[in-house]
Order: sequence, then structure tokens, then C-alpha cells
Amino acid sequence: MSRVTARRRMRRISPTGEIQRPDTLAVEEPLEIRIGGESLAITMRTPGNDVDLVHGFLLSEGMIGVAEEIMAARYCAGTDDDGRQTYNVLDLTLRHPVPMRPKNFLTTGACGLCGKTALDEVRTLSRYPIAEGGAVVDTQVLSGMTDTLRGKQFLFEATGGLHAAGLFTTDGTVLAVREDIGRHNAVDKVIGWALRQNLVPARDLVLIVSGRASFELVQKATMAGIPMLGAVSAPSSLAVDLAAESGLTLAAFLRGGTMNVYTHPDRIVVTPNDTSMLA
Repeated sequence: MSRVTARRRMRRISPTGEIQRPDTLAVEEPLEIRIGGESLAITMRTPGNDVDLVHGFLLSEGMIGVAEEIMAARYCAGTDDDGRQTYNVLDLTLRHPVPMRPKNFLTTGACGLCGKTALDEVRTLSRYPIAEGGAVVDTQVLSGMTDTLRGKQFLFEATGGLHAAGLFTTDGTVLAVREDIGRHNAVDKVIGWALRQNLVPARDLVLIVSGRASFELVQKATMAGIPMLGAVSAPSSLAVDLAAESGLTLAAFLRGGTMNVYTHPDRIVVTPNDTSMLA
């Protein structure tokens, strides 16, 4: 398989002087997703867990609802400039035909939608609407999930250049963690894993991400029926709007035992010594 890290020489400059040495970097390579030989999308990703990625991506786009709808996923042969085998084209065989989108509709992390159109689109596409209840979590447990996620970001530790997403049970047990240079790919990978494990709709699970909570990440959680999303950094305004519309609990700035809860706080139970946490 393709490497997930690479070594490059660099010149390090600091107040005490400068040195030249190799540095470990996260690999970024394109993945072309094909269906029946026809190009569907190209995304820049960190190689690894590509089958999970395409399952999560197709679920997020409303093209599949269960793992069995993908009958086969095969890499197409290819080589790089040094003659090494590459794994950058994945051709899928689906059980049923699906409408194809423009070839360039996934080239960045942007959602390509905006405002009310975006909210209506996601609400229409989701096969797994989020119902009231589910995934009730104690504040201390929720805070501990970010520490657990950080402890499993092994590629980030080596490179400092990867995002992570993790799926947790309500008692804080981590089920899966995926890392990628793109935050949306990390989420697709972990949701795709859940789909392949028959855990979707994930009505009793919590999704934790290492960075900010964008509209697209809320969209992906909603499409998988995940009722709670926690982020280490800030949410966007449209992410909060979509979470409110979809019934998803969105908590952000999960750092050091504090958090901001923006939508549907009823799923978060404040422990007695954390009464100021949700202020």
C-alpha cells in the first residue's frame, strides 16, 4: 500500500541558530473514486482505509444507505514516477445504479451548498433522521473523549499535520479512530467503518473531531444518524444551523473540561461539580 508518511529535508531556523535535517511529513495523494469504471470524484487524502473512506463518502452523499450496496471495491493498477505500485484509483461495483454527479464535485473540503438550500438538501437526503433522545452523555465523559482521541493520533504525533475523527459509545469507549490530512476524509473513514460494521444508523454513538465543526462534518454526522458531534475547536454558523434543524447535539471548544453546547443540550448531563460548564 502507499505510504502515509514521507521524509523531506528542511532547514530549521530558530533564535539559537539553524540546522538542516530530514522531517517527517504526512503524505497527501489524490484518490479517484469510480463507479463501474466511470469517474465520480477525486479527493486529496492520506492513503489508508480507502475502502472505509468511499463507504463513508457515498453514505454522506446519499448514494448508499447500507454497506451491502457496494458489491466490490478494487484498486486499478498504476505506478508512480519511480515505478512503485500506486493505489490511487478505486473502482466500485454497486448493487443498484445511482445517479452520477459531476466529476469534480469533491475536490476540496467545501460543501458547495449554502444557506437554506444546504439545510433542505441534507434534510431531504438523509435516510436516518435523528430522533429525540439517544446518546445521553455525562460532561466528564464527553470531555474525556477528546483526550482519548488525542492519545490515538499516532500519525499526528509523527507529522503534526493530520486531522482525526473518532466514534465513541456513551460511556467513553472508543470504537474507531481515523486520521487524514482532510478533516472531511477522516470523518468519512470513521463513518465508513461504522457502516461496514452495521452500526449505521449510529443512534447511540458520539462523533468527536480534532478540529473545527464545519457544515460538512455536521452533514456527514446527520447522514449517518449520529445524534452528537463534539469538536475541539469552533463551529461555523451554518454548522450550528444544520445541527439545530437536524436534531443533532453540537458541542465545541471541548478543552480541559469545558465546552460550549450550541444545539439540543438535553443529551448532555452536567455532573454536580460541572454546573458552570454549560453557562
